[in-house]
Amino acid sequence: MSTTLTDQTYTGLDLSADDGAQTAEYGIVTLAAVGFAGVLALVLSSGAVQSLLTGLVEKALSF
Repeated sequence: MSTTLTDQTYTGLDLSADDGAQTAEYGIVTLAAVGFAGVLALVLSSGAVQSLLTGLVEKALSF
């Protein structure tokens, strides 16, 4: 008797196990935080934003 593909059951992958899921989530969150920090650093280092922040601090300290 020959065995066809429909007669076989694949049991090599357990999709109910979540081993390592938290590690992957921490990795994704860390990468997102680094990306956000990079964008924030670029924005804050631009001349227009620096002058805006400098004016804001000077105004706050002049009270």
